[in-house]
Amino acid sequence: MVSDKNQSVKRKTIDDNPGAPPKKGHWALGLKDAVKDPDMRVFRDDLIVIIKDKYPKARHHYLVLPHESLASLKNVKSEHLSLLQHIDAEARKFTAATHPGVVFRFGYHAIPSMAQVHMHAISDDFDSPCLKTKKHWNSFTTDYFIDSQEILNKLAAHGRISEISSSEGKRLLDSKLRCHKCDVEPPNIPKLKLHIRTHLTEKP
Repeated sequence: MVSDKNQSVKRKTIDDNPGAPPKKGHWALGLKDAVKDPDMRVFRDDLIVIIKDKYPKARHHYLVLPHESLASLKNVKSEHLSLLQHIDAEARKFTAATHPGVVFRFGYHAIPSMAQVHMHAISDDFDSPCLKTKKHWNSFTTDYFIDSQEILNKLAAHGRISEISSSEGKRLLDSKLRCHKCDVEPPNIPKLKLHIRTHLTEKP
């Protein structure tokens, strides 16, 4: 059930300013439309919106975005701590109510793929036909995926968030495949997907 609490937003929003051009061909080109699409949007209040990921990398995958235009975590300052806390809290509240008993991961990509800050709320099964490549897998199961609580702690302590270098990002995305539940290292994605099914207990 969609929760929609439309109120005026004083700061510049993602509807006003798309930010830096997204990567060509990426679905971020349609991000503004997705935010407005009632079929994609599942929650909205005066600070944030939660939408379904168009290409989910698990059975349940959502993006949580602030209305305020923030190109990346590099633009986040200490004044945004309460906003990021709200993002984290509302995502946990929404997923707990919508998918009771399902384990979720909440976090940010170290190097974002879209020109707007967004947190991923993704179920821990990683069981999806849209998860097709090593990059997809490693972007959620290595240090490339930064837990939301770690982001909040860093922002509270330092007043800013530093992004990793592109070379470090590439190293993480190119890492050997490894199961997120055990130490098995399958040689390719098809075998990895077969393996992780042995860990699944929730029915699709």
